[in-house]
Amino acid sequence: MIKVGIVGVGFMSWIHYLAYQKVRGMKVTSFCSRDPKKQKGDWRGIKGNFGPAGEQIDVSKMAVYATLEEMLADDSIDMVDICLPPALHEEATIKALKAGKHVLVEKPIALDPAAAKRMQKAADKCGKLMLTAHVLPFFTEFNFALEAARSGKFGKVLGGHFKRLISDPTWIPDFYDLEKVGGPLLDLHIHDAHFIRLMFGMPTSVTSVGRMRGDCVEYCTTQFGFADSSYVVTATSGVLHQPGRSFTHGFEIHFEEATLLMDFAVIDDAPVVAMPLTVLPKKGKSKQPKLKGGDPVDSFAAELKEVEQSILSGTPSSILGGDVAVDALVLCQKQADSIAKGKTVRV
Repeated sequence: MIKVGIVGVGFMSWIHYLAYQKVRGMKVTSFCSRDPKKQKGDWRGIKGNFGPAGEQIDVSKMAVYATLEEMLADDSIDMVDICLPPALHEEATIKALKAGKHVLVEKPIALDPAAAKRMQKAADKCGKLMLTAHVLPFFTEFNFALEAARSGKFGKVLGGHFKRLISDPTWIPDFYDLEKVGGPLLDLHIHDAHFIRLMFGMPTSVTSVGRMRGDCVEYCTTQFGFADSSYVVTATSGVLHQPGRSFTHGFEIHFEEATLLMDFAVIDDAPVVAMPLTVLPKKGKSKQPKLKGGDPVDSFAAELKEVEQSILSGTPSSILGGDVAVDALVLCQKQADSIAKGKTVRV
């Protein structure tokens, strides 16, 4: 049994807490929070843009700490799950690694690549795993696409377009602050940057155009360049001021033998599947594969099972490893540079 301590109690830690209940080999045995109400299990004020609202939880069998330092002194904890604001990731991660804990840190891994590389260096030096919670590859439609690319099921992957848009997230404090959260690129688009990196390898250049909100990129479209010139990959992501559609994501991915389509949105607080995962084969009619696990919490549980296997085997996950998370962060930084300079930027 891998014993887990959660650091910070907010929306993502609540979703993680629910997901841990579905993973037999992992158990939340402790958490730390400065909030006296949350220390007593009152998580009812937690809310986000998907999943259930927070509830009152039973903390009678859990160790509850007010500070990270107190929790790290608990020798029974095997892994620390860091769900703090991104600006705090580096310090908390390195402290946990030095305390002899494996670490799962929420995305983005950090706010700048230098910090992320220091975190990875600390993990290597301490002989512990640092995994980054990039959950998108475990959502069923994206997992289907990734497995198809890795297996060659539909031949060579050729490219595609990815989108991820939200309405203005007024419920996230400091969302556009580059020193605290990082804005839409690091909070939102990094999902697709990470997935593109997994699907196609590391791009060699980015060409981005976008709209700014002060010094923060609010909305952008990017063309990714690759050493393999047959890849044609683009992505659109950011914030639009349209509260009627709080979230949408989707893709069109091209393979030699098929095209994969998916389009989902939340319209007026209700889920709308405009295009369920659909396979358009090179010959014949379209097909809609049967997928298991439509509940978002199931996707987080699948992510945690990958974490479990990584820790048990002592091997960094090819999906959640820190090196890929650093690459995704670099891509976001380069896209911001491309917009600022108005030209293609080498990666």
